[in-house]
Order: sequence, then structure tokens, then C-alpha cells
Amino acid sequence: MGYSGFSAKQKTVLTWWMPGSPHHGKEAIICDGAVRSGKTMAMGLSFFLWAMSCFDGKRFGVCGKTIASLRRNVLSEILPRLEALGATWKEKRTENLVTVTFKGHRNQFYIFGGRDESSAALIQGITFAGVLLDEVALMPRSFVEQACARCSVAGSRLWFNCNPEGPGHWFYKTWILDAERKNCLRLHFLMEDNPSLSEQIRQRYQNLYSGVFYRRFVLGQWVQAEGRVYDFFGPDMVKPAPAGEYEKWYISCDYGTVNPTSMGLWGLHRGVWYRVKEFYFNSREAMHQMTDDEYATAMKNLAGDRQVAAVVADPSAASFIETLRRKGWRVIKAKNDVLSGIRQTSDALKEEKIVICEGCHDCLREMDSYVWDLSSENHDRVKKENDHAMDDMRYFVATVLNRQSAGFAVCAVDRKM
Repeated sequence: MGYSGFSAKQKTVLTWWMPGSPHHGKEAIICDGAVRSGKTMAMGLSFFLWAMSCFDGKRFGVCGKTIASLRRNVLSEILPRLEALGATWKEKRTENLVTVTFKGHRNQFYIFGGRDESSAALIQGITFAGVLLDEVALMPRSFVEQACARCSVAGSRLWFNCNPEGPGHWFYKTWILDAERKNCLRLHFLMEDNPSLSEQIRQRYQNLYSGVFYRRFVLGQWVQAEGRVYDFFGPDMVKPAPAGEYEKWYISCDYGTVNPTSMGLWGLHRGVWYRVKEFYFNSREAMHQMTDDEYATAMKNLAGDRQVAAVVADPSAASFIETLRRKGWRVIKAKNDVLSGIRQTSDALKEEKIVICEGCHDCLREMDSYVWDLSSENHDRVKKENDHAMDDMRYFVATVLNRQSAGFAVCAVDRKM
């Protein structure tokens, strides 16, 4: 068949499993990204062509959030295209089964809806040669893992596609971020990868969204869309650390034993404080804990040969503060009024009194995941998740940037409900 009507990225999806492809050895594929980017059609067509070319007399799984959405979004688009290529197909709706015959091969495709946790039971006990999971980020993890476990036929492969959810989503963390280790081909789609979408329609979508919704739906980024504390913060506010001399240095630190420890190195350059480097350690992920002495060594490495004026430390970290003082550090216990600190940090970011630099990956990751606890009665609390770099940043702003503030003030905090 000819591929002249497909974009380069769609052609990769269509051919990755073929002998001679540089991706032939991959065992799975993920297509994620912007809405209306052409990933669903390319993946669905490729999945059926792969199944019909490589297997005969086998069973496959085709999964969506619901069976109705799967028929509407995938089967109604793909089956007519297969028919145009010479395939025949027959659907038994009562059994949620589609049988396809193509070039002498005949295979069965079972349709499943992964609506909730109970859906995992529906897929148990069957053996697949491959499974397609459409909009996988909308399905419960138990269902997805059960579907993957069903693929035990030699040569079986896993096919995933989805639009982005938040950066804490289990699929993003366990599959997309770990794609290389799982021998998985990950392709990130943009609207430009869909040749059937006109420039006028692309522009309409770009004008339709702004802020974090633009980043998720148009740029296809895995960012938090609802309830973000710093919902104004975007990629355009992230900058490289400026070259040249810095006037002063501080380190801010949020300390944890079981919870992560986060340290930020702040440098003052021409009136702006830049978070130029960071240290972040998650004992749960590392499967071991660090001692206070080891954290002190990490702080020394973070500082390098810079003359650090003081460490702004988590006020509850008594043992670590004592360790630092014994080693000669000047330590200031941070001001820890959460709501006031968030307001001050918000103002500092908007006014570019502080800047997060490109290398501070964990701080930038938490900026997208730091959210208000909308389940609380007054919505005046933040969730105690993804907040460790956020806390050390807040400590710095409240304690160093605003240390000359004095007097009594009543502060209102804007929150996205």
C-alpha cells in the first residue's frame, strides 16, 4: 500500500513493526500528544495490518474507555479502510467480537471497555497475540495491566494511544517516562502530524485554549489542568541560568526521611534571584534512605566553590539543622506560613523577582503537579503531594526575599476552584 497521504510520524506508526524498520525490535508502541493529531487513525490501522500480516487464527484485544466510544472512534474509522484494502470483516455485537479475513489470514478481535476497576475481571482468562488500548490514560491501571498480561503469544506486542493527563498519572510515570527500559517506542504527536487537518482548523484549536489547557490539548504536554497552585506558570517563564558574576548565594531546603528531600541553589544576578541548580532525593523510589551526613555532603556538592550566605532550612528538621551547623553552615529556620508563602512566591514569579532555570527538573515537574485540595471545605489547603521543591522555593521567598517585610498584613490568596 502507498503512504503518500500520511505524515512522517504516521508512517513511522504504520511501519515500525515491519522487517527492516529501525524499530522492529520494539515490543510496544505509545502514541500520545495533542488532540486531533492523527494518532488514533494511524495506530488503529497499523494494529490491524500488523495482526493480519503476522498472525493467523489468533485472538487480539481492542480496548477503549467504553465499547461505544471504541466503536465510534476506532472501528468505524478503521474497518472501512481495511475493507478498501481487500479485507472482509464480520461483527457479532452480542459477543463484542469482530472477525477479519485478509490475504488468507483470519483472526478474531475482542472488544472491551475499561470503564472502572471491575472491568479487569472481563478480560481475565483469554490469551491474546496483541492488544490495542485506545485512550489508555482514561482506563484504570488494573484493567490495563490485566490486558497486557493476556499477551503471551510469541511475537505479541502492546499498542497504546492517549491524550495527556496530569504529570502524576500512573501511565505517564510507569510507561512514558520508562519507555526505553520497557523496550517501547514512544511517539509524541502534534496537530502538524495530521495532514488531514487544515491550517485554519489548527489555528482554531490554538485560539480555543490558553494557559495549561493550551499546553495539554495543543502542545500535548502532561501537565496538571485543574486546581494548580501556580496556574499562571508556563514554559516561557523558564530560562537558562545567566552567565557572569552573582552577587550572593543561598540554599533552600525541604528535609525528608521517608518523604523526598529537596534543595535549591539560588543566585542573585542583576536584581533577580535564579534557582540555578537543585538536589532532589526520593527515598521511596531509591529504596534506601540517606543519613543527615549524606545530605550535608549533597548540599556541599550543590554549593560547589560558591560562598553560600546561609541555608534556609525546613524548621522541623532539627537533627539536620544541627548537623549543618556542626559542619560550619549558617542556617536560618524558614518562615513556614503556607498560604502567605504561596502568595509571596506567586508574586515573585509573576514579577520575575525569582526565576526557575532550565536544569531544575524536579522543581519544574512539581510546578505542574502542585494543586489545591479541592475536597477541603474552604479550598484553603494544598495537597501534600509533589510539594517538596515547592516548599523549599516557598521557604526561600518567605525568608530571604521578603525578610525586610515587617508589620501586620492580611493576605488573600487567589485559588483556582
